[in-house]
Amino acid sequence: MGLKKDEYELLRRCDGKQEIDDSPLLQDLQERGLCHPAKNGETLSEWQKERICDNRYFPAINWMITGKCNYNCLHCFNAADNYHLQSEFTLEEAKRLIEEAEKCGINAFTITGGEPMLHPNFIDILKSIYSHNMYVEELNTNGSFITKKVLDDMKQIGCFPLIKISFDGIGHHDWLRNKKGAEENTLAAIRLCVEDGFKVKVQTNVHKLNVDSILPTAILLDKIGVDQMRIIRTSESPRWLQNAKDSCLTLEEYFDTMIAFLEKYSKTDCEMEIDVWNFAHICPKEKVFRARAVECKEGTFRETIPVCRGNRGMIAIGANGNLYPCHQMSGYYDQHEWVLGNVKSLELQKLLSESEYLKTVCTTVKELATHNEECASCKWFKYCCGGCRAIGLALTGDTLGSDKSKCLFFNGNYIEKLQSALTGYYNTSPIK
Repeated sequence: MGLKKDEYELLRRCDGKQEIDDSPLLQDLQERGLCHPAKNGETLSEWQKERICDNRYFPAINWMITGKCNYNCLHCFNAADNYHLQSEFTLEEAKRLIEEAEKCGINAFTITGGEPMLHPNFIDILKSIYSHNMYVEELNTNGSFITKKVLDDMKQIGCFPLIKISFDGIGHHDWLRNKKGAEENTLAAIRLCVEDGFKVKVQTNVHKLNVDSILPTAILLDKIGVDQMRIIRTSESPRWLQNAKDSCLTLEEYFDTMIAFLEKYSKTDCEMEIDVWNFAHICPKEKVFRARAVECKEGTFRETIPVCRGNRGMIAIGANGNLYPCHQMSGYYDQHEWVLGNVKSLELQKLLSESEYLKTVCTTVKELATHNEECASCKWFKYCCGGCRAIGLALTGDTLGSDKSKCLFFNGNYIEKLQSALTGYYNTSPIK
């Protein structure tokens, strides 16, 4: 959280040892949850103490601890072809990165793969993160290694991440994951996590072959007790294009089928939230929806905004040690041998101080507009900020290319279409 000079200086004095005179500024900091009156014997936690880090600040790391996987999914964006990835962090390399992350002010980790739970030192890596005063916010998994014992081991560490499990539709999961029995095993893992008290977010790829299974799948997941379902358009990654040819939904097909799905789902008694990637997020309990295409509300656009705030806030690290703007771009970067930096060969702090990686993720919307005349001249640019860089790269081969999904969304009046489909829902988007 950014602080003004006077806010920062006042917070530095809030150490639980000295009295602070009441003031409007102190009251404001308390209301924002940045400080509170110290109770008897209360001391500062490690994350309340002032720390100086000589690098650009990033709050989180999205870390592929292994590229190995017991599945060979047809659409994997981490791979440039159909060969199995074999790269992996050794325990020594992992512990070194964790130590460096703490020195850089990292707060949270998303652990991913490959299949992260296939790593022989999976639990040891989690323990190391927590022993260095950081935590695991999310765990991406196919669910095949989830057992009661593993969940108990995580609880003992104090590790309660959002568990994001991939499931690609009733009757379709085995095919896409290229593994017989995957559907049965994955549903069992989802049920086990829910029953054991972990929050679960199911991630579902949608394409021409499974689109009709999305609604019954959502109803089943809601019945199980899943907190949220995230639906993702299977994108034009190198491996998917090789395996499935023209099975990608076009952007217009994606939007239109998701409108139809959301309309039908909103009329059920399901309470599970639905997040349709780059399109809309709906909360049935509150009867609200938000358009995902909108990045900036009226009057908040600035030329200094990063082209992707997600990339600027979370470091994507591959199992080979390479840094990427995000993992959705990793297969493309590897296929073209684009390397922005590697944490196995250079300290993380140096990479976050001066590197091609840092230049890339700190690219501003002004730089995008200078490079991309189509975006610069568009009346919607101040709302979408150029859109998703992974989509732009996949569709144009240019890291600053146009994200045509945003062009379609705004020019196709999809906010109005969403409102029409979601009867009784309130639009919380910063643009109406």
